[in-house]
Amino acid sequence: MNEKMTDENMEKKANSNLQNNEEAVDLNQDTNKDEANEPQEQPQATEEDNSTEEEKITQQLEELKDKYLRTVAEFDNFKRRTLKEKTELILNGGEKAITAILPIIDDMERAIENAHKQECVDAVEEGWELIYKKLLSTLEGMGVKKIKVENKDFDVDFHEAVAMVPGMGDDKKGKIIDCVQTGYTLNDKVIRHAKVAVGQ
Repeated sequence: MNEKMTDENMEKKANSNLQNNEEAVDLNQDTNKDEANEPQEQPQATEEDNSTEEEKITQQLEELKDKYLRTVAEFDNFKRRTLKEKTELILNGGEKAITAILPIIDDMERAIENAHKQECVDAVEEGWELIYKKLLSTLEGMGVKKIKVENKDFDVDFHEAVAMVPGMGDDKKGKIIDCVQTGYTLNDKVIRHAKVAVGQ
C-alpha cells in the first residue's frame, strides 16, 4: 500500500514539474514575441544635423566659386601680359640688331666727312673696306652668314638660278659659274637665296 502511494506521489510530482516547465516555456515564448513585436528605434537625423550639412555644402560651393573666379582673373591677366609682350616684341624686336649696326653707321659718317680731305684714294678705299668687314663681323655675331657659292654644285635650297651658261664643258655642268647677288642665312635658315649663273 505504501509503495502504491509512493508511486502515485511520484507521478503527481512529475506531472506537476512537467506542467511548470511547459508554463515557463510558454512565458519565455510570449516574452520573445513581445520583444520581437516591439518596434526598433531608428536613428533619426535631427534638424541640427541637416542644417550643419547644408552649411558645409554652402561653404564648399563658396570656396569653389572663389577659386574659379581667381583662376579666371589670373588667366585674363596672363592673356593681357602675353599680348603686350608679343606686341612689344613685334615693335622692338629689331632693337638689338639696330643697336649693333649704329657704330658702323658712325664709322661710315666719319669716312664720308674725311673722304674729301684724303689725298690718296687708296686710303679712302681701305677705310670703306674696313667698315665693310666690321659690318660683316657684326652680322655674323647675330647669326647672319653668307651663302658660299665658289666651286659649289647648284642647290635649290640655297641658290636661285638666274642664268644658264652653255658650252662650259662637262666638268662645269650643274656648277655655279658666277654669283649675281649674294645670299644669306640667319641661324642656318635661308633668308635670301643666292642668285647665280649655272653651267649647262
